[in-house]
Amino acid sequence: MIGRSRLQPLLLRKLPSLHARANSILVNVECSGMNISFPDVLPHWVGGKKVFPNPGTKLMPKVYPATSEVICKVPVADEGFVDYAVEIAREGFKVWSRMSGNERGRILANAGKMLLDAHPELARLEVLDTGKPLSESVSDTSGADSVQFFSGLASTVCVSGSYIPLGSKAFGYTRREPLGVCVGIGAWNYPNQIALWKSAPALACGNSVILKPSELTPLTALRIAEIYSEAGVPPGVFNVVHGDHTTGSLLAGHKGVRKVSLTGSVPTGKKIMERAATTLKTISLELGGKSPMIVFNDANIDNAVRGAMMANFYCQGEVCSNGTRLLVQESIKDDFMHRFCELTNRIRIGDPMKESTQFGALITENHMKKVRSYIDEAKSQGCHPVLDRSVVTDLHSSIRNGFFLGPVIFEKCTKDSRLLKEEIFGPVACVQTFKTEEEAIEMANGTDFGLAAAVFTNDIQRAHRVVDQLDAGTCWINEYNLSPPELPFGGRKESGFGKEGGVEAVSYYSQIKSVYVAMSNVWCPYDE
Repeated sequence: MIGRSRLQPLLLRKLPSLHARANSILVNVECSGMNISFPDVLPHWVGGKKVFPNPGTKLMPKVYPATSEVICKVPVADEGFVDYAVEIAREGFKVWSRMSGNERGRILANAGKMLLDAHPELARLEVLDTGKPLSESVSDTSGADSVQFFSGLASTVCVSGSYIPLGSKAFGYTRREPLGVCVGIGAWNYPNQIALWKSAPALACGNSVILKPSELTPLTALRIAEIYSEAGVPPGVFNVVHGDHTTGSLLAGHKGVRKVSLTGSVPTGKKIMERAATTLKTISLELGGKSPMIVFNDANIDNAVRGAMMANFYCQGEVCSNGTRLLVQESIKDDFMHRFCELTNRIRIGDPMKESTQFGALITENHMKKVRSYIDEAKSQGCHPVLDRSVVTDLHSSIRNGFFLGPVIFEKCTKDSRLLKEEIFGPVACVQTFKTEEEAIEMANGTDFGLAAAVFTNDIQRAHRVVDQLDAGTCWINEYNLSPPELPFGGRKESGFGKEGGVEAVSYYSQIKSVYVAMSNVWCPYDE
């Protein structure tokens, strides 16, 4: 209540023309047994309430990938609105940072529970946002799990310090303090997870947050903002600002922002890093990957194939950490390929809102065409498609205009093929063979990326020996793409830097202050 009373005058003073429109049109969508509603022109969320754009604001269409229909419009925040949002977030920071860690933890714990309760709705919003199947979005509660995890750290690790004895005449101590306004710039493949992975540690440490979701997937963020508010997060502490790359650049370069966390492509990461450097703010970059998954001849082949499925075709292959370079030991290649193709042929492609669907639509028509161009180029260069379901024809009439492209498995790719070098971000797997452990490690590390890697083997000594030599930020042994909130996640090399998740994330959303305490008079040579 203190935060509300302090912030309200600022809201009225700064932009009185921004308000909830009485004449806004409500869009109602039937989503697998649940009615979902949202305005035809989406609002921002600033200062604890919806803020609709002024007339004349640039609007972008929000398209449902499964049908190609425009379901609403998204405003693009300009420099004036970004300034306004940052000022509100700075006021929110004053309130939130002065609360005790225990108070913040209680509010976040409440938010985590409410997010889990609202998960069926959030899952359907994510389907409308991304085109991924409902079966996937319903099963993914990692965002809410992250909020619950960091709620438990808010009163301990997030505010921890240390005592340092300095002899009989002095001692020192350290304070862990929040940074200020933190900006999260989200990718479009996991809007729910990314919004909460970024906001949970930031809020637990006492920061305020401005989230700029991808303009392609804006729906989920607004519902998350409402839930945070209902849970007790004060106005101005969690904000949502919509926009395109220009909005992201304005936020990254803003002098009132002290931290930027981006999930996105390598080119975007470099641009954000350049903008953030103008004010020397802290940044975290979770960028692309071209990750290897190594399968040794002593591995459980069925388990390895299941791992390969999760590493390539989950979320239509639109996952940054995907293991699209499948390195299989030569002696088991035929058995592996037979089983891999068998399971891939079983994938049920179709309407994302049907619970039986296992594979939905790609995010946009342009992205679908880009993935298609990689496939066509690889074929022209002699890469062999062992299985090609990329052309999807047996779709219901209601989704025939959607952006559907099915899974493809290649082998015999040339070393200079872009399939092995560039992140495709689609359902395209490339199988290569190796003879020795040393060769597998060399192949695995032969990339500019370093986001993730996996090893499948029943030899635990080999597993740890190989992982020790893999140049990747996140590694799995006999598993793929699981990222519980207790573990830090992040890459190296051109996959970026910084961690999200785990206790380590706290250090990226806080700063240390050193305090020297004298217990004697100052020694000064000038008064002798």
